[in-house]
Amino acid sequence: MEEAEACPVPVLTAEKRSLPDEDPDHAAKRLRVEEEEESRGEDEEEQLEEEVEESFADMMKHGLSEPDVGILKFISEHKGFSGVLKERYSDFVVHEINKDGKVVVLDDLSVPAEAEVRAHITHTTLTEEQKQQLDELQLFKNKEGSVSIEVQEDSKEKRTLLHRAVKTLYPGLETKTEDREGKKFIVAYHAAGKTALAAPRKHSWPKNRGSFCHFVLYKENKDTMDAINVLSKFLRVRPNMFSYMGTKDKRAVTVQEIAVLKISAERLSHLNKCLMNLKLGNFSYKKWPLKLGELQGNHFTVVLRNISGSLEQVEQAMTSLRETGFINYYGMQRFGTTAVPTHRVGRAILQNNWKEVVDLILKPRPGAEKGYLVKCREEWARSQDPEAALKKLPVKRCVEGQLLRGLAKYGKNNIITAFGLIPRNNRLMYIHSYQSYVWNCMVSKRMEAFGLRAVEGDLVLRGSECVCAEKHSVHDVVMPLPGFDVIYPTHSVGGGYRDMLSADDLDIDSMRHKVRDYSLAGAYRRILIRPRDVSWELIQYDDPRISVGLFSAWPKNVSHSFSLDQGKYRALKMEFSLPSSTYATMAVREVLKMDTSIKNQTQLNTSWLN
Repeated sequence: MEEAEACPVPVLTAEKRSLPDEDPDHAAKRLRVEEEEESRGEDEEEQLEEEVEESFADMMKHGLSEPDVGILKFISEHKGFSGVLKERYSDFVVHEINKDGKVVVLDDLSVPAEAEVRAHITHTTLTEEQKQQLDELQLFKNKEGSVSIEVQEDSKEKRTLLHRAVKTLYPGLETKTEDREGKKFIVAYHAAGKTALAAPRKHSWPKNRGSFCHFVLYKENKDTMDAINVLSKFLRVRPNMFSYMGTKDKRAVTVQEIAVLKISAERLSHLNKCLMNLKLGNFSYKKWPLKLGELQGNHFTVVLRNISGSLEQVEQAMTSLRETGFINYYGMQRFGTTAVPTHRVGRAILQNNWKEVVDLILKPRPGAEKGYLVKCREEWARSQDPEAALKKLPVKRCVEGQLLRGLAKYGKNNIITAFGLIPRNNRLMYIHSYQSYVWNCMVSKRMEAFGLRAVEGDLVLRGSECVCAEKHSVHDVVMPLPGFDVIYPTHSVGGGYRDMLSADDLDIDSMRHKVRDYSLAGAYRRILIRPRDVSWELIQYDDPRISVGLFSAWPKNVSHSFSLDQGKYRALKMEFSLPSSTYATMAVREVLKMDTSIKNQTQLNTSWLN
C-alpha cells in the first residue's frame, strides 16, 4: 500500500477561525481567499522543495540528539547492539487500548444493519448510468466538474430523495437544484471546488439513534489530526466534529477509535473506496463523544532491522525490558526535529522574553525544512516585515504563518496578542516541552546518583497525594514536572531543580505567569515503566523493503502472504503494551542502548541502504 498512488484529496490542517473583532462578512471573504491561496500553495510546495539540494540525512546532521534533551542513562546490564528503527513506517504499528482495557482492532468494514437498509433505499433512487457518472466525478482530479441529473416526475419529495442519495453515497459531493428550460435538474459538484461557497445541507438524523458515530480508524504514515482533516474535508464538516482519545505518530501504522457528530456509518464507509492509507470500520452509534486521555494505553509492534546483536544479547535485553523496564524519559518527538528545539521557545515564554520567542520561531535555521519555510525565514531576517515574510508562504496554516498573521494584524509591539493567534494546544506545547526537558535532566541526575535503589527523600503517590516515603519500590518512585502545585524530592536531586531553573533565569517558587495559560501547575511522572504483554522473535528475510510488521494491523479482509523464516537480513520484532503518555522509542532505546533520535537513525538508515 505504501507504493500506491494516493487518491487526490484536499487537506485542511487547522480549523479556520475569525480574527478577533472581525466583521463576519469580511471574515467569510477572507477565509475563501485564504483557502484558494492554500490550494495553490499545496501545488507549489513540491516545486519549492525540489530547490533544496541537500539530502535528508545531511540536513538532519543539524537536528537534536538524545543528550541535547537530557536523555543520558540506561538501567539494564546487557551489552547494547545496533538496529534500524522505523526504516519503513510499517515497522512501527500502534493499536490503541481503550478505557475498558481492550486492544482496538479494525476487523469489520460493514455498516450497522439499519444503515444498510437506508443505503439500499437511496441506492435504488439512482440509475446505473448516474451512479457511474457520480463515481467518476467523486474520484476525478478536476474539482470543478459536475454531473446533472434530470428530475423525472418532478416533486419536492423526489428532489429531496435525489439530494440525499447523492450526498449519502458520494461523500465529498454537494448538490443544488437548477431550472433549465422548464425542467428541474439536481447538479452534483465537488464540495472542495470554487463553486462550493454555500453551507452544506443538513442530513436528517433519526431520533432514536445515538448522536455520535464511533468507528475504528486505520491509518498509514499520517498523524491523527491530518487524517481527521482529510475526512472532514471530504465530509464537508469542521474538524472539531471529530473526537478521539489520543493522537498517534505519523511515521507509523496506527489503529484507534474515533467518534464524529451526526455523520452516518454509510457516509463514512463510502470513503473507503477512494482514500489511500486510511481505512474505516467497526461502526456503532453512541450518545457520547470520546475524550482525550480516556485510553488506558497503546499496544506496540516494533520491527528493528539489520540488528547486530547475538541471540544471547537479544534474550538478555528483552528479558530486562520485561522484568526491570526502562527509564520513562520523554521521547525525542516531544522536542521537535529542527535545530531550534521546542523547549527553548518554552523557556523564553516562561521568561517573558517575547522578542526571543518570535526570533526562535521565525529566524533562519540549518537542517531539514520545506523550501518555502526557508524563503520565509530569509525574508523575515532581511526585512523584519511580517507581511513580506507571509507572502513567501504558499501554505499559511503553519505556526510560522499564524504568528506572522498576528504580527501583521497587531504589530511587533504587541507580540503576546499576536502569539495568541497560534492555536492554544500549539502554544502550550512549547512550555510543556520545557517541563519535559527539565524532568529528563533531573531523572538522569537521580539515576546517576542512586541507580535502581529506592532511597530516603524519593517521592511516591499515595492516592492523589504525593509524599516522601521511607520504604518503597523504585518502580513506585515519581518525580515532578516543575510547577506551583508540586513538591520536590528532599534528597540532593531536589536541589537540582532549583539550580537548573535558576540558571534559566526562572524562579522555582514563582511558576505563575502573568498570562494565565502559561502558568505551570506541575505534575508527577513515574521514573521507571515496566511494559506489559512483552514478546519478541527474530525474523530473517531477503527483501529489505518487505513490511515485516504491517500484517498485524491489516484489516482481516486484506490478503497478504510472504515467508519470514529465512533470508540474509535479520530483524527483531518486539511487542509490548505501555500506559498512555509513555514513549515506545524509549523502550526500544533501552533494548538497543543507542541513540534513537532522527539525527542518528537517519545516518544508520542511510548507511545500511547504501
